[in-house]
Amino acid sequence: MAASRIEIFEQMLVADPANTAILFGLAKEYEKAGDDAKLIETIERYLAVADDEGNAYGMLAGAYGRMNQPDKARTAYERGVEVSNAHGHPGMAEDYRQILESGS
Repeated sequence: MAASRIEIFEQMLVADPANTAILFGLAKEYEKAGDDAKLIETIERYLAVADDEGNAYGMLAGAYGRMNQPDKARTAYERGVEVSNAHGHPGMAEDYRQILESGS
């Protein structure tokens, strides 16, 4: 039986635990699988060591929102606005700002 994409990323991470691209890829796979708890755990680990340009904060906020943690979702979106602007992604920052204003 073939290994799942999650298993492949997990194996890659064991071999190279400091690789932020692998962490981000694993988080995306958890997102696709609907495993918000693992997504949050992995993306927070990623954010602790990576210079993210904003996308990870949107992923994190969405997962917190789905897990009924609106305060944490809001904080992630707010940080996403700051980081997106700092990295020259005003469109992403505006998307997050609109989500915050809509109260979602």
